[in-house]
Parts: sequence; C-alpha cells; structure tokens
Amino acid sequence: MNRKLVIIAASAALASGTLLAQNQNNELETPEERLSYTIGMDIGESLAGQDMPLDIDIVVQGLRDSFLGEETLLTQEEKQAEREKFIQQRQEQLQQQRSEEARINLEEGQAFLAANAEKQGVTTTESGLQYRVIEEGDGERPDADDRVTVHYRGKLINGVEFDSSYSRGEPATFGLNQVIPGWTEGVQLMREGAKYELFVPSDLAYGEQGRPGPIGPNSTLIFEIELLEVSPQPAESDAADG
Repeated sequence: MNRKLVIIAASAALASGTLLAQNQNNELETPEERLSYTIGMDIGESLAGQDMPLDIDIVVQGLRDSFLGEETLLTQEEKQAEREKFIQQRQEQLQQQRSEEARINLEEGQAFLAANAEKQGVTTTESGLQYRVIEEGDGERPDADDRVTVHYRGKLINGVEFDSSYSRGEPATFGLNQVIPGWTEGVQLMREGAKYELFVPSDLAYGEQGRPGPIGPNSTLIFEIELLEVSPQPAESDAADG
C-alpha cells in the first residue's frame, strides 16, 4: 500500500474516533472500522520491521495531533533534529557492527587458512591463495584474458553455500579478468577437464566490502570449480571485422 495513503487513511481513522480501543466490544462492526484496523495492521507491521525504540501510544498521539492540526509536543525544527540524531546513531551502530563482523571474519579466516595449509594435498601460492586438486584435466590452460566456462559452487568457511551453478542447472561463462583475483589466479592453474577446490583469502575475494547476502566483510571463501572450456578472447581487430 502506498505509504502516503496509509498515513492519510490511518489519520482519518484516528480523527473519526474509530480506533478499536474505543470499541467496547472489541469487534469490527462497520466497513470503516475494518478498513481502519487493516491500515493499523499495515503501519504496525511496517514499524515492527524497522527495529526502532518506539512507544506506540506516543506514535498514535503524534499522528493524531499532526492530522488534526493540534499543537504538537515538538516543533518542526525539534522533529528534524530528532530524526537526524536517530539516523546518525543508527549509522554509527551499523558501522560498529560491521567493523566487529569484519574483525571476526578476518581472524576466523586467517585461522582457517593456517590450519588448512597443513592438510595433505593443499598448496599455498605466493599470493596466499590455497588450492586442492580434486581431478586433473588434460585440455587447454586459460590465460588471464581468456573466457572460461565452468561449473562451480561457493561456500563460506562455516559451510553456508552462497552460490552454485550446479543448483541453477547450467554452467557459467565469463572472462577471467572480470572476476575476483582468487579466481583469476586459481583458474589459470587448471586445464580443461580439471576440478579444483580453491580457498580464497578475503583480500583475494571481496575484501572489507563483502557482498550483499551471506558474504560479509573480510570473508574467506571456498570454491569447488570444474573447468569445462577455455575460449580465447577475440582480438579487437577480429571483433571489429566481425
């Protein structure tokens, strides 16, 4: 429902005195009462999802006073100041939470990679990338500017899967210079037909920014990659001629 319409309708319900609290029978007897309660549910559900410290009775009071044009408890300037203070506090809180998450993810990732490096079959490159050969291939090995077709799945070190071409039912094709550094380096170690497991430190993945969803800041990632095909990028002159 349109937010402006919700507020206007709710205010009208408040002004007309059709709140359920005024209905001694706790029943919705008229279309106006049913609509008023529906609007109230919409507003309540919206506010409940905002994680804000609210006194619902005072919310109702502010809504009623503003709609009826009565004297409000805050001036417009005070209202704006309170809003800005809350926004600033929320931003600082979120930044602190993200910084703490980044610290924890980095420490856990470093500990995981240190232990993983000692496992049989795991190789660590100069950059810090780790890989394990599941199956070797005998086809072409890609360069950094080639296009590759792969099947893959990605997960966090806690086992949470965040992406999978297998789940989508079709492989992915992209340029090796268009992906995270851990992929650009790791897939170049493979030949067509190979299947590797890559253990990617955060600085070779998405770093402090992370990604929307489960990939938080400084996350170490694990990928199982099957290299199906290597396709050299066409030269600029060839592409223009085509």
